[in-house]
Amino acid sequence: MDKIVVAIDGPAAAGKSTVAKKVAKVLGCTYIDTGAMYRAITYFALKNNVNPQCEDDVVDLLPKIDLELKANSKVFLNGQDITQDIRLPDVSQNVSYVASYKAIRLHLVDLQRKMANSKSVVMDGRDIGTYVLPNADVKIFQVASVETRAARRHKENLQHGIKCKLEDIEAELRKRDFIDSSRTFAPLKPAPDSVVLDTSDLTIDEAVQAVLKVIKDKGHDWSKRNE
Repeated sequence: MDKIVVAIDGPAAAGKSTVAKKVAKVLGCTYIDTGAMYRAITYFALKNNVNPQCEDDVVDLLPKIDLELKANSKVFLNGQDITQDIRLPDVSQNVSYVASYKAIRLHLVDLQRKMANSKSVVMDGRDIGTYVLPNADVKIFQVASVETRAARRHKENLQHGIKCKLEDIEAELRKRDFIDSSRTFAPLKPAPDSVVLDTSDLTIDEAVQAVLKVIKDKGHDWSKRNE
C-alpha cells in the first residue's frame, strides 16, 4: 500500500486516540495525537499562571513553547515529558478554550500538516478531515453517547490515579462538546465525505476493525502493505 493519510475526528473521550493509535500500528503509519498538542499548551499556560480563557495571554506563550511528539506517544514540552500531566482534570477542563483560539490553531495546524506531508499518518482530533487535512485519503468521524464517553473517561482517570466523579466528567464533556462545535474557526463537525462511526456499543478492538474495514472499502488494502 502506498502512502496513506487517515483522519479520525470526533468529540472528546470518543476513544479516537486509542483507536487511532492501534490503527496506525496495523498500517505501519505514524500516529499523531493533535489533542495532546492543545493539551500541552493548556498545561503550559496553567503552569505559568496564565488564564487559559484569556486568548491574548495564551497566544503570547507560543514563542516559549517547544513541542515534540515522540513515536512512543510521549509528549515533550521544552524537553520535559508531560505525557501524564496533560491528562489532569484542570487541563481537560480548559483545553477547549485554548483550542478555540485561531492563532493557536494556525500555529499547530502548520506543524500537523508538515508531519503529514511526507509520510503515512493516522491523525486524530476535532477538525482533521474538515480543516487540517481536507484531502485525507480516509476520513472517520467517531462518536459515542455522552454517557458512554463519560464512563470511559472516568475509568481511564481512575486507572491513572486521578480522582474524579462520573457526573462531573459528564457535565464537562457536554460543555466541551458545545464549545468545540460552536467555535467560529474550524468547529467540530463531520466532513461531508467522512464515515460516521458510532462506537457506543463497540469494544476498542471492534472499533479498530470497523475503521480498518472503512480503509479497505476506500480502496486501501492495508493487509497487503509492503514495508
